[in-house]
Amino acid sequence: MARGGRGGGFSGGGRSSGGGGGRSFGGRSGGAGSPGRGGFSGGFNGGSRGAMGGRPTPHVHWGPAYGRTHVPYRRGWRRGSPGCGCGTGCAASAAVVVIVLVFAAVMLYFLPESMSGGGVTASTIKREPLPRGSVVETDYYTDELGWIGNRTQLTAGMRNFYQKTGVQPHLYLTDTISDAHTPTAEQAEAFLNAKYDELFEDEAHLLLVFFERTPGSYHTWYLCGVQAKAVLDGEAMDILLDYIDRYYYGDMTDEEFFSKAFDDAGSRIMKVTTSPWIPALMVAGILIIIIIMFAWWSKAKKQKNLEAEQTKDILSTPLETFGTGDEKKD
Repeated sequence: MARGGRGGGFSGGGRSSGGGGGRSFGGRSGGAGSPGRGGFSGGFNGGSRGAMGGRPTPHVHWGPAYGRTHVPYRRGWRRGSPGCGCGTGCAASAAVVVIVLVFAAVMLYFLPESMSGGGVTASTIKREPLPRGSVVETDYYTDELGWIGNRTQLTAGMRNFYQKTGVQPHLYLTDTISDAHTPTAEQAEAFLNAKYDELFEDEAHLLLVFFERTPGSYHTWYLCGVQAKAVLDGEAMDILLDYIDRYYYGDMTDEEFFSKAFDDAGSRIMKVTTSPWIPALMVAGILIIIIIMFAWWSKAKKQKNLEAEQTKDILSTPLETFGTGDEKKD
């Protein structure tokens, strides 16, 4: 397979639904036949899909040469010296650093999943998978292009999609639809309906046709069964198509590319995409409360220690120091 270059966006396709509660049909185009994706050298070049060329090594500034560095001695660093000044202030500063680090960690954990860096549609509604027994399980793909060499690798992600959604997907790879090399949306819809009736015995399947005749210019069309579209609504299918568009230009094999697209789409479709700010702000709020409580405890402890020291000083002072109060006054 020669999957080509970075496309210029998506065009055509569109979405329409079958009348009378029928199947759901839609699709989109991608690639647009722009220069192929080969090695990286000032841009994308080459005409076939392959591994990315060597990435430039980032310049790293190491600073001064390794060795012993002179650090001026400061009296305040000595424990117990008057210049130390590390008490509640140091603890508060350390706590602030901890807040920043935890906040950053939470953002890094949730940001990739929530924002998806590659423009993948967010999942905004909670979906329930189809009940067990809805699907009469069939094959997972039809390959008229000879792209698939590792069946297990391809179907692993597709099976995960099935387990998460309850809808069994079927990938149909072709470069000809209804004897046409440039089919219209009407021809594509008729083709998918005919293939759906030919391949499946239920309405709980997803048929996804990936059409590519010219490397770098492809089309995807889908047809969701009457039952399947209860889970795979328009937003859900946008998510799947977004992942296909996203991974098309990666360095994965054909099997990996499709498998990962289905796997990731199934996970995203079945749970609401949350903003990373919500858990991050919750963690920050909890840490702020902890810091306030710690500062109050530290201050109370400091006051208690001060009173204890004062009491100790009073008890250790000889009574003669205070006098009897009977001395004669001159």
